[in-house]
Amino acid sequence: MSEEPKTKTTKGRTTFSRQVGAKAARKLKAQRNVTHTVWFGLGMMGLIGWSVAIPTLLGAALGLWLDKHHSGSHSWTLMLLIIGLAIGCLNAWHWVAREDRKIREEQENSDE
Repeated sequence: MSEEPKTKTTKGRTTFSRQVGAKAARKLKAQRNVTHTVWFGLGMMGLIGWSVAIPTLLGAALGLWLDKHHSGSHSWTLMLLIIGLAIGCLNAWHWVAREDRKIREEQENSDE
């Protein structure tokens, strides 16, 4: 009977040690990635917003100028607004994909 309590406490300590080790590793990883704070996230949202807004506004402005100088049966403003929006969305998708790739590479490097 004296063998069972020793085995249980040893297994309990091993499990506890693993949990403590995992938490310590997560804490160290979080301390290494200090740059990814709330401000970093807000800045990234602003960057993505501007990367969509600027091409959209430029397309609309160019469309207004073309409508004023070269009027026709179709609206240059609407067409260039949609094209600018599409370019902006592709640009934002590019930024997000690049940041995601960086984050994944950092995770793979820290796991090794």
